[in-house]
Amino acid sequence: MEIILRETIETLGQEGEIVKVKPGYARNYLIPLQKAVLVTKASLARLEKEKQAIVTRLAEQKKMAEGLAAQLEGKVISISKRVGEENRLFGSVTSTEIAQALQDAGVTIDKKAIILTDVIKAVGEYKVAVKTGYQTTGTVTVQVVPESIGDAQ
Repeated sequence: MEIILRETIETLGQEGEIVKVKPGYARNYLIPLQKAVLVTKASLARLEKEKQAIVTRLAEQKKMAEGLAAQLEGKVISISKRVGEENRLFGSVTSTEIAQALQDAGVTIDKKAIILTDVIKAVGEYKVAVKTGYQTTGTVTVQVVPESIGDAQ
């Protein structure tokens, strides 16, 4: 089934593209949530009228994503955690904690945008990728340090 995407979906394509999907996916998910419309003469005509606005919107999104990625580059955040023997953490560093540390540093990021390739379970310095949108990622350095006695509650 052919549909026109009304918004960018990472696994399918960009806003305004015509893509083929399985009928159930279109009928049960994309169309009811207004993420896509069926390809008809009317929807194709509307797409042609809106094409310039879509291109402008995508360019603006790309510019914002690149700006956010540039803001993240070189950013170093520190997270203190309780440690046990051999500097192993009690638990692990989560994307929520990284998002909170970034917010404290002045950058608001959704925790779902943080890509943790491996579980962070030891003290050290880690490079973490952050999706900023429009197929752009930035890298943040996360320093995991032992929690001092005065920090414990």
